[in-house]
Amino acid sequence: MTSQMDTDEQSIVLPSSTTSGLSLSLHPLPILNISEHLTRLKLQTRSNSPFVLGALLGTQNGREVEIVNTFELATEEGRDDLVDHDFLVSRRDQYKQVFPSLEFIGWYTVASVPTYRHIALHEQFTGYCSTPLLLVLQPSTITSSSSDITGQTLPFKAYEPTVEIRDKKTRSVFIEAPFKVETGEAERIAVDWTAKGGGGSTSLESHLQAQRAAVKMLHERILVLVQYVTNVIAGQIPTDHTTLRSLSALIASLPASENKGFRDEFNTEYEDVQLTALLSSLTKSTNILNDLVDKHLVLIGGSREDRTVTVRRRGMGRQGMMPGDWAMHP
Repeated sequence: MTSQMDTDEQSIVLPSSTTSGLSLSLHPLPILNISEHLTRLKLQTRSNSPFVLGALLGTQNGREVEIVNTFELATEEGRDDLVDHDFLVSRRDQYKQVFPSLEFIGWYTVASVPTYRHIALHEQFTGYCSTPLLLVLQPSTITSSSSDITGQTLPFKAYEPTVEIRDKKTRSVFIEAPFKVETGEAERIAVDWTAKGGGGSTSLESHLQAQRAAVKMLHERILVLVQYVTNVIAGQIPTDHTTLRSLSALIASLPASENKGFRDEFNTEYEDVQLTALLSSLTKSTNILNDLVDKHLVLIGGSREDRTVTVRRRGMGRQGMMPGDWAMHP
């Protein structure tokens, strides 16, 4: 009986052969908000699988949807299956005052797969949006994925509601909608700042850290390719000629670092960069020296004016004395 129920619940999502046709973009802020929401509830409830519920805010233009922000939702007292609509409307209106361009476009939760319980919750949001989206965080996919961290994807899945006709009966189901992560300049800065723990590093340090991370990832992927070729040569894994041809084409596309033309061009660009840095340093030093000279002239000019005024006052005092005063004051 239980296995039959599990099979029915899993059939809420249509097979992957059914395409959604929705162009969905997910911004970093909802990802951070949902992850923080789950982590906080785990610590508060001391449970590994707390009930997480929240709203999605974004924009929609036809079949193009962007998920920009989120906020948490509350349920009725003692009823996780009933949404507190008064709280939802209040929070939505508050966000609307600050972000007038954002609309309620769906909701999010944490689960391995959508079930009939999510269908019941989903129907409560149709009054705020005609086709609300469902964004599911699947933390179980993190531990079950491969050990190759460079090949992991985000443990999120988006679903679009639809109606399926089966045995002359209609029922509400979900279609998995592919999404892409889209970031703006401000979001890149915020994510970079968050990743560094809010440290006050300079822009140069941030640039060097990003370069170091890129080089490290490239090094790890090169090691994977080298290990693959080594295992093929040793006969530990079967030979895949398609993969080997791709590797050969990749190596052939790389510039020849020992070529004389490449070395000359590299040296020219290196000298240009060094010359630009030297000119920048000289310009900065000239500006500092110019400011110092200006301040020195101001000080010298001010002291000269004070001396001139003092001399003039003394001359005027002597001219105004009576002849007898000279006798009294030799």
